[in-house]
Amino acid sequence: MASQILRRVIRGHSILSTSSNPNRAFFSSAATTPIKATLFPGDGIGPEIAESVKQVFKEADVPIEWEEHYVGKEIDPRTQSFLTWESLEAVRRNCVGLKGPMATPIGKGHRSLNLTLRKELNLYANVRPCYSLPGYKTRYDDVDLITIRENTEGEYSGLEHQVVRGVVESLKIITRQASLRVAEYAFHYAKARGRERVSAIHKANIMQKTDGLFLKCCREVAEKYPEIQYEEVVIDNCCMMLVKNPSLFDVLVMPNLYGDIISDLCAGLIGGLGLTPSCNIGEGGIALAEAVHGSAPDIAGKNMANPTALLLSSVMMLRHLELYDKADKIQNAIMTTIGEGKFRTVDLGGTASTSDFTKAVCDHL
Repeated sequence: MASQILRRVIRGHSILSTSSNPNRAFFSSAATTPIKATLFPGDGIGPEIAESVKQVFKEADVPIEWEEHYVGKEIDPRTQSFLTWESLEAVRRNCVGLKGPMATPIGKGHRSLNLTLRKELNLYANVRPCYSLPGYKTRYDDVDLITIRENTEGEYSGLEHQVVRGVVESLKIITRQASLRVAEYAFHYAKARGRERVSAIHKANIMQKTDGLFLKCCREVAEKYPEIQYEEVVIDNCCMMLVKNPSLFDVLVMPNLYGDIISDLCAGLIGGLGLTPSCNIGEGGIALAEAVHGSAPDIAGKNMANPTALLLSSVMMLRHLELYDKADKIQNAIMTTIGEGKFRTVDLGGTASTSDFTKAVCDHL
């Protein structure tokens, strides 16, 4: 079953942004001139797992030239965060990038690093494939679904204030423009990959105005895709259904906060965030792939981190660049390494180091 899912995954995710999107940036799969991509190694274990990606890419002879940018030590007033304006401009210029984990100190009064990237680059859709890995046993062996999360508004709009002492208010923003955009992306994604159903996740029974608008937009888009089944599922019921039987779902589209929760839940179904790839899609053909797990400062520098999530995210980046052969080659090497079980990192129940796992992947290329 798992091997069948893997074959479907490789076929189904061959294109991240499709040619009918007018903002799609095209790249030749036969490119010989290096393609420049922005790399944010990130914090904590980020530099170690980013180094793994660079080693694997070098071994696979991937025509990528990395332009590396690091989180600053002082707040840049132009971005109101530790990300510099120059690093954001690098992503806009290159149109493609890869991001390691970035940690934002809690309650320090400055802008989240991830929120800065999403807002400034208008990364409106977070796409996270979730599929069972051959040879790695979890409670489920038939998971094969996609979460598509609206990435720019909702509860994560960052609009909070104190009403009176002891009372604070956080605003949830839902707009027709953003809802239509992410719904259109979800349905187009489903159609392009032969997916059969799109589920809109909501809490419109309570938040009738905000989630009601989101559903209205999803229904509007669904009418243009009669070949795709459309359903609406309340967020709490969705969580229960996912845990009971994840095969009930195919493509899920949802507002920001729900997407944050559901996508992590789905990662738990297949073994955790350390195995889950992710890519953010933005206007103008921008794609920023990322590892969505934390920076794990407790194991930073100890050669213990699992680079799988960032490696699989880099595979998504390669498919966006239409470097399909390289993407399949690297993904197959990762799957073989994990499936054999000889070189698994501690989080996967093994004893291998980051460098051991990386070398094994390179050996399987």
